[in-house]
Amino acid sequence: MKIRRAVIPAAGLGIRFLPATKSQPKEMLTIVDKPALHYIVEEAVNAGIEEILIVTRRDKGSIENYFDRSIELELELENIGEFKLLEEIQKISNMAKIYYTRQSEPLGLGHAIYCAKTFVGDEAFAVLLGDDIIYSHKPCIGQMMEIYERYETSILGVRKMERDELHRYGNLQGDMVEDRIYGVKKLIEKPRKEEIYSNIAVLGRYIITPGIFDVLEHLKPGRDGEIQLTDGLNELAQREMMYAYEFEGTRYDIGDKQGFLEANIGFALRDRNIREGVIEYLRKVTGEYGK
Repeated sequence: MKIRRAVIPAAGLGIRFLPATKSQPKEMLTIVDKPALHYIVEEAVNAGIEEILIVTRRDKGSIENYFDRSIELELELENIGEFKLLEEIQKISNMAKIYYTRQSEPLGLGHAIYCAKTFVGDEAFAVLLGDDIIYSHKPCIGQMMEIYERYETSILGVRKMERDELHRYGNLQGDMVEDRIYGVKKLIEKPRKEEIYSNIAVLGRYIITPGIFDVLEHLKPGRDGEIQLTDGLNELAQREMMYAYEFEGTRYDIGDKQGFLEANIGFALRDRNIREGVIEYLRKVTGEYGK
């Protein structure tokens, strides 16, 4: 069955980006000239996703405003003859069918996904986390959708990481079944050194079967006192087959300041209009700060 729906959790407080996130959602911070969330939605749309649910909270109305039409702005752009820019703006509100629901309490990623139960129904669905922006010729979630079509069960997006980085992510125990694909046996969220299973980290892309909702409904809070999606997936892996796919592409972890800046530089260098100026500036400041 084709994956038609995607869920994008966007209800976090953005604490690591304060004070910038005091009055605007972290997901709306810009990577060059587009909000981070725009890249996530774009990836889903380019992969063929038809409907998207964004899980928000009460103070994130600017997300809904961004993907809605702005008639006043469109009329002004038309009046001043900015037709190319007008077309760009109109594309945003026509990207996909986007729906919204609110996570009333910050109970964790697992709870945010559970909020999508009615939207998802009885179909497998995609999950894209906003802290991971992935640049690739074939959309990352599209790569995983192709793997799902072969196995028809949950697929986790993973990457090999250095051991000292694994405490920040979900970690899996499993065996390689073919190139870049692993059979999942166990999962653990943010493992301590003595708990690490492997050098494989679970990152911000998932295809999940609807069986996850039965698990999440009864799941108790785990690490950090939150209902962890990784814990739910671990239990689901004991009930049905689950695979992990080492996706292709350049991943930017924009959950922290350095990763956010790296993403801005990376996408700026891919923009033909500003690339040369950015390179020149980087050479200049590298020399200055290297002294």
